[in-house]
Amino acid sequence: MAVSIDTVYQRVLALANKEQRGYITPQEFNLFANQAQMEMFEQYFYDIKGFNQTLGNTQEYSDSLSVLYEKIGIFEELQDSSWMIMNMPVSGDYISIPKKIYKIGTVRVSSNQVELLNTKDWDAARFSPLTTPTEERPIGSITSKGLVVAIGKTTQATPSTISMSISYIRRPVKVEWAYVIVNDKALYNDNISVDFELHPSEETELVYKILKLAGFGLKAVEVAQGATGLEQDNKQTTL
Repeated sequence: MAVSIDTVYQRVLALANKEQRGYITPQEFNLFANQAQMEMFEQYFYDIKGFNQTLGNTQEYSDSLSVLYEKIGIFEELQDSSWMIMNMPVSGDYISIPKKIYKIGTVRVSSNQVELLNTKDWDAARFSPLTTPTEERPIGSITSKGLVVAIGKTTQATPSTISMSISYIRRPVKVEWAYVIVNDKALYNDNISVDFELHPSEETELVYKILKLAGFGLKAVEVAQGATGLEQDNKQTTL
C-alpha cells in the first residue's frame, strides 16, 4: 500500500508546466516531497484530536476518525525484546528512542503494561509506599535521555534483563525519485526509487501540496495560489 513517487512527480510537472512557470528538478522535487509527506503525516494526529471532540457518523467507510486510524495504521509496529536490544541501546537506566519512532504507544514488561508517567509523577510513584512499581505493575517515563522503566523502587527494567515489548508509530521513510542520466536527461529509475508510504487516497493531496511548495520555490505566485485552491477544493470533497 503506497503512492507511486513517479506518478506524483509527473502530475506535479504537468501542472507546473501548464503555466510555463519553470521546471522542477528531481532534487527540488525530493525535498518538497519529503516535506509534504511529513506535514500530512503529522496532520493526522492534530485531526484525530479534533475529530475526537465531535461525534462520528455510523457509516463504515465514511467515518472521519476511522479513516484517520486506517491511515495511521500503516505506520504502527510492535517489537519484542530482541528488536529493542538491537535498536534501542541502553545508557545507564535509560533506553534510547531511535529517530524512526514518532510516537510510543504501549510498553510492556512481560505481559504487563507499563504505565507511562510524566517526570513529576514518576518520581512520586517510585517512592510512595502505595504506588511503588513492581514487575506486575511497572511504571515508565519518557525523557530527553530516553525511556526509563521501573519494576521496583530502585530497580529499572531493560530489554536485556527482562522480557519487554513496545508498540509505536514510526515516521514515514524518506522518499526519493531516483534517476539515471541518459542523453543529458534524467530518466526515472524504479529499482532504487522510494515511494510514499501514505495511504493511496492521499495521492491527490500530495500533488497539490508539493505543487504549492514548488510554487514558492520557483517564486511563481500563480502556481502556489493555484495549488492552494486545488488543495482546499480537494479537502472539501474528502471530508
